[in-house]
Amino acid sequence: MPRRKHIDRRVRLADAKYNNLILAELINKIMVCGKKSTAEKIIYDALDLIQDKEKTDPVTVLEQALKNSTPLLEVKARRVGGATYQVPVEVGADRGRSLAIRWLIKATRTRSGRSMAEKFAAELIEASKDKGRR
Repeated sequence: MPRRKHIDRRVRLADAKYNNLILAELINKIMVCGKKSTAEKIIYDALDLIQDKEKTDPVTVLEQALKNSTPLLEVKARRVGGATYQVPVEVGADRGRSLAIRWLIKATRTRSGRSMAEKFAAELIEASKDKGRR
């Protein structure tokens, strides 16, 4: 974090199919070893499965799942004198969304069996109904 110059955020491009910035961020986070086409296939297959199971728009299910998974507070270490205290701090929108995406992907990877798309679709459906793993 520089002290003098303000660094501008990089402009992110939306994904190709749904034209959604959150989906683009999700694809980039789920990508392993630079295999973006594989990550896109996983995400789009999961969204198609959500479309078939829930009969609703899969992007709204994704947004609801992220909203339910986003934390409101986090604790940060604050050193006062010789002691270190855990101080609760509100989470910003970008950090909260990033944490929610990271937690959903981690919960998906710990599920057993089936393909990644099926596991991710099931995790999103549970998270949108506020029933996922905590």
